[in-house]
Amino acid sequence: MDTEALYYHLALQKVKNIGDISAKKLLRHFGSAKEIFEAAKTNDIDVQDIGSVMVQSLNRFNEWQKVSDELKYIEQNKIKVVSIFDNEYPYRLQHAPDGPILFFYQGNIDLNSTKMLSIVGTRNITAYGKRIVAEFMEVLASYKPVIVSGLAYGVDVEAHINALKHNLPTIGVLGHGFQRIYPSIHQKIARQMLDNGGLITEFWHTDPVDRNNFLKRNRIIAGISEATLVVESGEKGGALVTADIANSYNRDVLAIPGRVFDTFSKGCNNLIKNNKAALVTRAEDIIDMLHWTEEKIKPDSPQLNLFVDLTDDEQLIFDLLQAETKLSLDEIAVLLQMPVSKTAQVLLQMELKNIVSSLPGKMYELL
Repeated sequence: MDTEALYYHLALQKVKNIGDISAKKLLRHFGSAKEIFEAAKTNDIDVQDIGSVMVQSLNRFNEWQKVSDELKYIEQNKIKVVSIFDNEYPYRLQHAPDGPILFFYQGNIDLNSTKMLSIVGTRNITAYGKRIVAEFMEVLASYKPVIVSGLAYGVDVEAHINALKHNLPTIGVLGHGFQRIYPSIHQKIARQMLDNGGLITEFWHTDPVDRNNFLKRNRIIAGISEATLVVESGEKGGALVTADIANSYNRDVLAIPGRVFDTFSKGCNNLIKNNKAALVTRAEDIIDMLHWTEEKIKPDSPQLNLFVDLTDDEQLIFDLLQAETKLSLDEIAVLLQMPVSKTAQVLLQMELKNIVSSLPGKMYELL
């Protein structure tokens, strides 16, 4: 994204009364944030669900100096920026309707890794929770997942620490800008994460450390990963918010059960009891549920000649699955830029032809 485009994109981020869902509609209609502001000047905005209040908010936006200051901060600190127009924007987050139109990151991050697991839970982690995180990570390590969490006290930081211990890339999603690390005691961990993973935030360096911002960032934790694991949680808390968001995105939610009278197992037990999370008692459960099996050695291309009746769309999916081994419906649709409904129809025909096999979680692989 060039400087001018980023300038207007930053401004759109801060316009009152326009959230990420409305901003995405406007961006997809006009193609750029600058065009949105230009159209607002002449009241030439005819976009579904975009009313006069939003148009007025665009015209009344007057924080251009703050936009310039943020742009200067980004450039001086060499912060990387990703917008919804960039190929680097996480494909899973693309399917989150309220995903951020823009976010910033530091570090060495594969934002589209095949295996990404969010681990969340209480800030008051118990010895039981620490043991779960440590033992699970030891088993998961050989599958090389990216571990995502929020760099907070408790379960979050335990997930990051154990990921680093096993040389796994780990991403911290912040509820504030890059001018600080909160809590400050985690600064050393954050620096270590930059070498193998990194930090993500949608907030400016001038944004305050605010409780609502931490709740808002939970949608990125839920949206960027294929599944969310809740290790320990009370009856209320940010981890349960993240689990609810993950469910709303049709992502897998997993939970560790605990004794019925334990305060920080009540949230997990309730998720399981209400069918909002799958029960997990060992790391192998995660591997099985997410199909993190070792890659099969596929026969080379002679099989291609057996499928003489493949349509063009079927051939595209066949080639993709031969290269990637196993993908979800959404991943196939995004990678091929094919509507999800059409992708599902083509996959069904391929199943009937015994070309692909459907797996739990809307995953597919070649037979």
